[in-house]
Amino acid sequence: MLNIMIVDDSLIIRKTLTTQLEKMGHTVIAQAKSGKEAIELYAKHMPDLVTMDITMPIMSGIEALKEIIKDYKNAKIIMITSHGEEKLVMEAITSGARGYVLKPITEAKIEDAICKAIPEYKKHLDKFLMNS
Repeated sequence: MLNIMIVDDSLIIRKTLTTQLEKMGHTVIAQAKSGKEAIELYAKHMPDLVTMDITMPIMSGIEALKEIIKDYKNAKIIMITSHGEEKLVMEAITSGARGYVLKPITEAKIEDAICKAIPEYKKHLDKFLMNS
């Protein structure tokens, strides 16, 4: 499964996502509270996938996304957003985000976003489900 970094200024969201992702068989290898911290931890951990909140203090998720994509063109980042941020979601997608998940976050929404962001993962998942 995937090594994932979670970026969100909310401890509750980070804990919820960690629980959901680990239940799905993934490993959360790093967590960041800001976009600035995300950039530093991305370089250190090189995760397969990042979930990134859009609205955070110090540095927004979109600013961090742009910085990470600038240095790591193949970075796979899914934005986490609240309703009413459609303009920001579009900016994130045009800046390199592989998708987004609307809050409230559910396992089904996360799984769908991961499958869209990482086609190889979807193939692996389909094969696993066929053999179950």
